[in-house]
Amino acid sequence: MPTSRIGRFVLRYVIVGALAAAAALWLAPWLGDTTAPVIQVTEAPAPTAQSGAVDRGMASYADAVNRAAPSVVNVYSTRSVETPRHPFFDNPELRRFFGAPPPRQQRPERSLGSGVIVSPDGYVLTNAHVVEDAEAIEVLLHDGRSAAAQLIGRDTETDLAVLRIDIDGELPHATFGDAASLRVGDVVLAVGNPFGVGQTVTQGIVSATGRDDLGLATFENFIQTDAAINPGNSGGALVNARGELVGINTAIYSRSGGSMGIGFAIPVSLARGVMRDLIEHGRAIRGWIGVQVQPVTAPLADGLALPETGGVLISGVLRDGPADRAGIRPGDVILAVDGEPVDEPAALLRRISRHEPGSEVEIEGIGRDGVFQRRLAVAERPTG
Repeated sequence: MPTSRIGRFVLRYVIVGALAAAAALWLAPWLGDTTAPVIQVTEAPAPTAQSGAVDRGMASYADAVNRAAPSVVNVYSTRSVETPRHPFFDNPELRRFFGAPPPRQQRPERSLGSGVIVSPDGYVLTNAHVVEDAEAIEVLLHDGRSAAAQLIGRDTETDLAVLRIDIDGELPHATFGDAASLRVGDVVLAVGNPFGVGQTVTQGIVSATGRDDLGLATFENFIQTDAAINPGNSGGALVNARGELVGINTAIYSRSGGSMGIGFAIPVSLARGVMRDLIEHGRAIRGWIGVQVQPVTAPLADGLALPETGGVLISGVLRDGPADRAGIRPGDVILAVDGEPVDEPAALLRRISRHEPGSEVEIEGIGRDGVFQRRLAVAERPTG
């Protein structure tokens, strides 16, 4: 068969085959197709009131937010600040011609933070720096109600403050969780009012626990989290996946002024004790023995001929203070308090501060005359 005839024959079969395939597709809805494979799609069952986030195959913390959010409030504080004066008025040569400068003008300055209602009778826990020098404080609730707040007390050594509001109607309040049981990797939610945009919830994990020596406060035991904390979040709630309060958001590490994934919250295990003291006494009550201390480093241990590093070195003793009266002297090394080893100044500070003034504490250490054990009466830590 000539090549041209073969080509026309093949082309004819290709065209016929294409027309047959098109006809089959067009007639398939009416004729049915018993040979085509059936694709089965399994529809997800409708969620029920009993089914949780895991049953729905997705992670949701809406229940935790619904439980925690109503207790988180906005805290507005107002104080008076001096308006800056032009340097012209401070030039002594010009004063000869124009006389004394006019008095500095005062203007109100309003700052924004967050807080957590922690009791049905209106106590609100927040940060001390949120209400610093405040002349008036207003609290705005989640449901839109607002009330003037009374400052019950501030504790700058932990950066905590307690307010109280008196408002008609029932007050939502937070449920305290167990901050001591938090583990690195646990999910946490930060609730507050960042930048004044309105109540906002961010989610992250516990990045670390027991953070100290950050220079943020005298007593530090922070929960570190990567949940976004921004200006305005200070004093707000850090809650666990059950909506229980585990921390008070306090500070962030930032080079830009906004969140960089490193935020710090005061654990409620510390905050509750401070709150109780502020409500009952108007100040935090802590033990104190009147010493200055520093860590025992390896070079220092060698210089003092200590058997090993550890403990804290007494670098100063307040005259006629509790430690001085007990015979503790500069150069002594404290190794344990009430049988619990101490290996850094912060640990000694925490152990002593937990004792009530008037109680006794047992100190173990090494001095010029060797190992010693002494009992001393704890005094109240001075404030200010």
